[in-house]
Formats: sequence, C-alpha cells, structure tokens
Amino acid sequence: MRERTLVLIKPDAVVNYHIGDIISRYEKEKFDIVAMRMLEMDDCIASKHYAEHVGKPYYQRLVDFMASDRIVALVVEGENAIERVRELHGKTDPNLAQPGTIRSDFALSKTVNTVHASDSPANAEREVHVFFSETEIYIPNHDIDFSVYNGD
Repeated sequence: MRERTLVLIKPDAVVNYHIGDIISRYEKEKFDIVAMRMLEMDDCIASKHYAEHVGKPYYQRLVDFMASDRIVALVVEGENAIERVRELHGKTDPNLAQPGTIRSDFALSKTVNTVHASDSPANAEREVHVFFSETEIYIPNHDIDFSVYNGD
C-alpha cells in the first residue's frame, strides 16, 4: 500500500552535515520525497507535533533539543513507507540499532537520535499537516517518459 510519512532530520544531523547522506538513503530505497523544508521548530510547532507528550517530565528537554538548531521536514511517500522508513532509521537507541541504519550510522544517543518518522497512518496524517499544507505536497507522476528529453 502506498503511504506518506513525515520525516524530521533533527538538529544534530543538520549541524553535523548529514542532511544529504540521510536523504540519499530514502532515494536509494526508491521513496518519493514529495515535500521538504528547512525550519526552526518553535514552541507552537512543538506543541502541535508533540501534543501527546505535553506535560510529561521530558517534554521541555525534547522541545529544547528540537529548537536548538534547524531541522529538515520531509514528506516521504512509497510502498509501506511508514514501516519501511522506521526500519531504515533503526531503533531509537543507536547502540541497539542494526548496523547500516541511519541511527546506527549517525545518531549520538537515544535522545539525540538524528531522525523522526511517524509511527502509524493516523500519526503520519496528523504530523504531515503540522509541517505542510496539502498544496505544498507534490503528487508524483510516475508515467513521465524521460526518453523524449534526449538533450537535443
């Protein structure tokens, strides 16, 4: 089933110059990146994105980390995207993540863990729309025949 999921490339990956390395992993898996932007997370965005965590003891520390520098928000689309992207990311704790996963290769700790991805279709729908309006999300046309554009 073709799905969309939200991916956030977190501040630790941005400041350590891993944006391109991470995006290339999605492309190698033939995911379509249908929306992308760089932004700074503020309290308003954080309270919407992390709504289920508001009031929990770790909430402010999480928001402080996510607001510490820029993030890159992406909408990634493809077959079984939610499950496959989460597998590509690896376990939250990079010490437990499979070798070759994004977190195994780039994350610094269980908290400073490089990437976020939606964990269910309902959360993907909600999270995507915290960062993007529907008009900002590209609808891929896989029927284009690029052979007609041969450089002449």
